[in-house]
Amino acid sequence: MTGQTSAMMALRDPDIRLMLRVRADDRAAFAEIVERYQHRLVGIMGHIVGHSTEAEDLAQEVFLRVYRTRHKYTPKAKFSTWLFTIANNLAINAIRDQRRRQVLPLEVQDSNFQGFRPGESRTPDKSAPPTQHLQQEELAAVVRRALDDLNERQRVAVVLNKFEDMNYAEIADVMGLTTKGVKSLLSRARAKLREALQPYIFMDGTPPPDIDDEEHGES
Repeated sequence: MTGQTSAMMALRDPDIRLMLRVRADDRAAFAEIVERYQHRLVGIMGHIVGHSTEAEDLAQEVFLRVYRTRHKYTPKAKFSTWLFTIANNLAINAIRDQRRRQVLPLEVQDSNFQGFRPGESRTPDKSAPPTQHLQQEELAAVVRRALDDLNERQRVAVVLNKFEDMNYAEIADVMGLTTKGVKSLLSRARAKLREALQPYIFMDGTPPPDIDDEEHGES
């Protein structure tokens, strides 16, 4: 029965097929998985922990765990859900470690993760005036501090929702919560972010991006 279930899931998810090849010690398949997910994982971890070097280290640790446990892999969900569950656990532990170490606030120049998605360039728009660059950097720092003030589960949920476009059900699968629990978590996080960003969101005379997107969470 387990074999039949794995085969059926593999038909629907090409990444599961790749991981089944990894389970059979196919190194080329593992390299392909890393290629597919590395930028996404680094981006997610960057949003969550706020430091590019630590984000890269955490992404590498995710892949190490995938490879070390490959022989025990049995598909029970989409491959991406399984992968991001590993990432979620590592990210939450990293946030807790940061707070225990009382890490100094993130410098503005290390806050290049906002809005970054695979395939997008993080190079600033050179045609924009210098004052606009400054405003963007200031707002990035404000957003980073607002994210840092969220608890670890709120921060992860917001990042998965806003930067990975995951809906409530997908986030629930990754974080081991109910859909109702995710909705409550995101509602509290959005309230905190709205309060933290309120003094800044109209500073350049334009409305801020919508941080609620309630309809997206239900998709």
